[in-house]
Amino acid sequence: MRLVAYDDCDDLLAGLRTATAKRVTPWGLDGPSLLQKVPDGALPAPESANGRALKGSQPPEHSGTNVHEAAADEPDVVKTDGRRIVVIARDGLRVIDPATRKVAHRLDLPGRQPERYPGGGGDSQLLLSGDRALVLTREYPMGFERQPDRVKPVPGHTRPRTRLTLVDLAGTPKVIGSMTSETEFVDARQTGSVARVVVKSRPRIDFPVEPHGGRSEQKAVERNRQLVRQAPLNAWLPKFEVRNGADVKSYTMPCGQVSRPASYTGTTMLSVLTVDLGKGLGDPEPAGVVADGQTVYGTGASLYVTGTPPQVITWGNATPKPVETRTDIHKFDVRGQGRPRYVASGSVQGDLLNQYSMSEHAGHLRVATTTTPMTSPESPDSPTASTAAPRSASAVRVLAQRGARLTAVGEAGGLGKGERIYSVRFIGPKAYVVTFRQIDPLYVLDLSDPARPRPTGELKITGYSAYLHPTADGKLLGVGQDADTKGRTLGTQVSLFDVAGAPRRVDTFRLPQSSAAAEFDPHAFLYWAKSGLTVIPVSRHTTGGGEALVLKVGPQGIDRSGTVRHPDAGSEVPVQILRSLVVGDTLWTISSEGARATSAATLDDQGWLRF
Repeated sequence: MRLVAYDDCDDLLAGLRTATAKRVTPWGLDGPSLLQKVPDGALPAPESANGRALKGSQPPEHSGTNVHEAAADEPDVVKTDGRRIVVIARDGLRVIDPATRKVAHRLDLPGRQPERYPGGGGDSQLLLSGDRALVLTREYPMGFERQPDRVKPVPGHTRPRTRLTLVDLAGTPKVIGSMTSETEFVDARQTGSVARVVVKSRPRIDFPVEPHGGRSEQKAVERNRQLVRQAPLNAWLPKFEVRNGADVKSYTMPCGQVSRPASYTGTTMLSVLTVDLGKGLGDPEPAGVVADGQTVYGTGASLYVTGTPPQVITWGNATPKPVETRTDIHKFDVRGQGRPRYVASGSVQGDLLNQYSMSEHAGHLRVATTTTPMTSPESPDSPTASTAAPRSASAVRVLAQRGARLTAVGEAGGLGKGERIYSVRFIGPKAYVVTFRQIDPLYVLDLSDPARPRPTGELKITGYSAYLHPTADGKLLGVGQDADTKGRTLGTQVSLFDVAGAPRRVDTFRLPQSSAAAEFDPHAFLYWAKSGLTVIPVSRHTTGGGEALVLKVGPQGIDRSGTVRHPDAGSEVPVQILRSLVVGDTLWTISSEGARATSAATLDDQGWLRF
């Protein structure tokens, strides 16, 4: 992978047309060859402060969103600055006053009216800085119907859209600006009051709804290629409409801010936008790269976006031989408050689990991936046929920026042969990798020499950890599933590991027939280092009901403190607790139905607020 710049807008248009035409199918750009990997929905995982300080006295001590890097805050459905708790509810925004334990304000949000979007609505998260909240809404693309072999357009519906809504929280909350675009929201990171928002878009080319219309598939392909060759440049360049009161302005991605890797498809463009919550919405100063992206990792100084490129299929030819998956990595420099700068690209074999599979440390990027050979299975009648799973294996690679390239300078491979990565955590010069198929090997790797990363320890136990979190005394806490010796999962398992020397498990807590939300979304996990308070929302398989499991994690082990539940709303869907946070001496738990205040020390109920 290397960066290639465009000379001018004509060069950009010619390159996009040529690359996109090669990807056309009888269904336009939505054929079987373009069913892309679904974006990682998790907005993964120590506590961080939010933005500039409010005026007045210091707020009570409080937890923040569980994020990967302290310098890069992440969007979530709940945020607090200690003085207020801001929640994205089903029909809008709720502002809770933790001092009075009351819902102080309610605000309807644009883009969250399901009746406007048949079959769906707005999926929103928020960022918080001082008296401002930025609501990031992914408006679902209701214009497509997924079928077994393709994605079929449905007439009369809208394309995917991203809506940014800026809310003033000083006094009664009010919307003070919005930005909309025909893009798909990927993720965002915030440092201070500046948010970097990653979106992606596909060419706005109207292909016929009925792909064939009496034509052969090959003729349909040629017709669609001709439509691509005639498409104007603005079909690829995303446009952003900004509203501040009655003032409406439109901004388009400048040609000079678009780059591409040497190999690209032309069907997806990533854009990194800049929004300063303190200054309001204006020119988003986008920087673009013609590439796909699903996973975002940020450090405050660097922003990485990764994507798995689709397999190239030439329509009408024989199916190509399967190839191993690769992950492309694009790096942006986001230091300062101005436009982000696209600086380098690289590629590694295999695919990532989530953003925790990446870590920048001492000028290097560490990446953990799993590679599964895409080979056809042998005939069951073959004398050499084996019932073993494909020999997947995992590796940790260390990349360095060399000019415009991210180049591998070291690798520790062969981890978990026949297994996949289930969790990763990088802490300083160490890496902790969990793989699983039947048992859970926890690997410890020393990355202090980037050119010679090496495993230094391994622990094999039943079950696996899907999320790893460092504790205050240097141990490692794992949340995942217990399992038997054949790999059948049995329920939630929380493990405490001592990783100071050879890794060993200090203690385990198990909750049979349940699963923990933190297995899939680290934002659901709360660890309050001051007291060891650990809160994990779980779902019971037997009843479908949810509760917040409250544990106390200390140097010697894990103790169960109790559970917090929310009242049933009377619907057929059991209530699930989504988040928890600490403000002062109070533990707050949040569900779609409301918020509950509980004593963090005793778990005594202090009040229920129904939304």
